[in-house]
Amino acid sequence: MSNAWKTYLPQQKQDVMDFNDMYIRFISKGKTERRCVDQIIELAEGLGYRNMNEIIYNKESLKPQDKVYFNMMGKSIVLVHLGEEDLERGMNILGAHIDSPRLDLKQHPLYEQDGLAYFDTHYYGGIKKYQWLTLPLAMYGVVVLKDGTSIDVEIGEHDSDPVFVITDLLPHLASDQMEKSASKFVEGDSLDLIVGSIPEDDQEKEAVKKNVLRILKDSYGIDEEDFVSAELEIVPQGKARTCGLDRSMVLGYGQDDRVCAYTALMAMLEQENLQRTAALLLVDKEEIGSVGATGMHGRFFENFIAEIFEAMGQASDLKVRRALQNSEALSNDVVAAHDPNYASVSSPHENMAQFGHGLCFAKYTGSRGKGGSNDANPEYIAKLRKIFDENDVIWQTSELGKVDQGGGGTIAYILANYGMEVIDSGVPLQSMHSPFELASKADVYEAKKGYSAFLKHNK
Repeated sequence: MSNAWKTYLPQQKQDVMDFNDMYIRFISKGKTERRCVDQIIELAEGLGYRNMNEIIYNKESLKPQDKVYFNMMGKSIVLVHLGEEDLERGMNILGAHIDSPRLDLKQHPLYEQDGLAYFDTHYYGGIKKYQWLTLPLAMYGVVVLKDGTSIDVEIGEHDSDPVFVITDLLPHLASDQMEKSASKFVEGDSLDLIVGSIPEDDQEKEAVKKNVLRILKDSYGIDEEDFVSAELEIVPQGKARTCGLDRSMVLGYGQDDRVCAYTALMAMLEQENLQRTAALLLVDKEEIGSVGATGMHGRFFENFIAEIFEAMGQASDLKVRRALQNSEALSNDVVAAHDPNYASVSSPHENMAQFGHGLCFAKYTGSRGKGGSNDANPEYIAKLRKIFDENDVIWQTSELGKVDQGGGGTIAYILANYGMEVIDSGVPLQSMHSPFELASKADVYEAKKGYSAFLKHNK
């Protein structure tokens, strides 16, 4: 493994910094799946991608070099750039996920307790619950009224906005709390946001709650019953930032896995005149098992490919299955970077990703005996080695950590169910799944280079 920073000329270092400035803006705006999809569509349409639903509705046809996208419920999206080669012969696929660990409001979230109003939450994905205490938090999402009106909600990011917080116990009274394990330090049902303390009428029951409801109605047109048809996410407040005196890192929320989503997107958008079809698959629900209509276990990607064949005048279930089986994919998800503060859990003997050493490949993920993993074929890995070395991509290999210490998974095994070649790749992170995660700018830049080289290659 080589340190990318040692290889860069002054202009290349500036390119790294400039690319990461754009990445920082993307994740600062894209704090939810919906916000990411909105940005992706804007960028894609600006570069000639067309909505597949419009092509279907207008009964239009598709041909090589056409660019199309499919928006799945505003929370997952697929981009396809058709190549000159028959689609049946497969695609080069980049996959990543755009959901991140967070807190979600429950369907009946608002309550009052002892003169304070709270929002009741349920955490989403794997988090260390104690990390969410005393942070300034923002709220994003949509509330859909019975008449179908959708109200976009963003509270906490503007200077004039209030923020939210989950309180913690003062150390003077925390002797019992400090005896608890980290997993029990704060219970899931205690991750409730304080949202108000002024009573509407101090003679009335639940007067603080009533005042909060009045504010919600006056400011957003939301009644209490409307929370039942809402999707409201609680995330850390504030923009992603450059980190370190040498400005070499990015600190921000949601880098798992939006760092891979953004780098894959930029690689996809810069492609021109492809011989082999390229596809970008950015999905929801990975953090909770890739379930649901917008998760990778859903059928929307397969259905989208079928619609493309139809629009090319080649409708055939067999062609769809052949196209998927003949594809090659990178399942792009972050990996754990070696952290000297916690060296005891790192995989030894150069089997752990290092900051600044480039795009990372994980032959397998899973846990305890590779359970639940996709274990990539060596023939495919050798092919990727050649692609990246020929394109001067700085890359490394990694495992998630020391054997038997833990584990995790990605969407790789789901893509592999189609019979395609697939391997996990991604950007190393420190503090993964924390409210603020840390990445090396060099690794972010090398990921985009690697993904672009992969999309260009011919099988």
